[in-house]
Amino acid sequence: MRAIIHGETGGPEVLRLVDRPAPAAGPGEVVVRVAVSGVNPTDWKVRQGARPGEPTRSPETVPNQDGSGTIVAVGPGVEAARVGERVWLWEAAWRRSEGTAQELVAIASDHAVTLPPGASFDVGASLGIPAITAHRALTVAEEGPSRLGPDGLAGRTVLVAGGAGAVGHAAIQLARWAGANVVTTVSSPEKAALATAAGAHHVVNYRTDDAAAAVRAVAPDGIDVVVEVAPVANAALDAAVVARNGTVAMYASEGDAPLPIPVRQSMTGNVRYQFILVYTMPDSAKRRAVADVSAAVSAGVLDVGEEAGLPLHRFPLERTGDAHAAVEAGAVGKVLIDVDPA
Repeated sequence: MRAIIHGETGGPEVLRLVDRPAPAAGPGEVVVRVAVSGVNPTDWKVRQGARPGEPTRSPETVPNQDGSGTIVAVGPGVEAARVGERVWLWEAAWRRSEGTAQELVAIASDHAVTLPPGASFDVGASLGIPAITAHRALTVAEEGPSRLGPDGLAGRTVLVAGGAGAVGHAAIQLARWAGANVVTTVSSPEKAALATAAGAHHVVNYRTDDAAAAVRAVAPDGIDVVVEVAPVANAALDAAVVARNGTVAMYASEGDAPLPIPVRQSMTGNVRYQFILVYTMPDSAKRRAVADVSAAVSAGVLDVGEEAGLPLHRFPLERTGDAHAAVEAGAVGKVLIDVDPA
């Protein structure tokens, strides 16, 4: 089978297309024929490492956490009826060397989640890290909810920073599905159109508007949950708009820059600042997220494509290095690799 591997850290050029033996399913595992592999920022960051030339976990490390495809074999302890099932994959490469940039991958059966009828492989490959991260950001407030579904966030106002990104896109869709009033900030009219297509009720261009005034105009009582992609750059805005007992949920960083938090103001408002890394969040939270994301897909909520606010950028398997480079360069939308689209 064809696979992309690397044995050392470095730029996209360390990725190589090779032919490998097909994997077998171990106990509790399934083998999935990968149709589409999704690329996330952590995928290229792991490939790059702290410095170039360091050995990877395995001499044949396959990148990429997310993907979608069809189960073609099951191991001991897994129902044989799962063969032929369409699935979406999550955390394929977390603490292992077998990611989704290959034609066949053996993975724990609970990391291959049933893809609801009508949902495309493109949707499946776009879930994983972005959707689970978005779910976590929307469910860490002191008063909950810990689960998302219709009316789960009714009466709440959510601000999604960077609504045109993959996590921001999923957060808009999930928050709206859960009944929240959704506000988002963007940097251009083009990104504003994408956030609107995703379902945001209010869109603020922070380059042309007084962002704090614009957010307060549509949320006079403040923001209950901020889904934050740039906590340092947006620290003053978040402090200005977060509601009493509100939460700022941060899922990305800007290097090691210090985060300026107004302590007295935040203490008076009982504001929660919550840091999120999807890989190390509690397993129970991951399971809840997977279940709710699947329910949202079944409800037709987490769609992709430009008309749904998330443009797709496609690459063939042999150009996985170019796909990584596109994500690193800040491609707006979702980068996908067609592994075995047939």
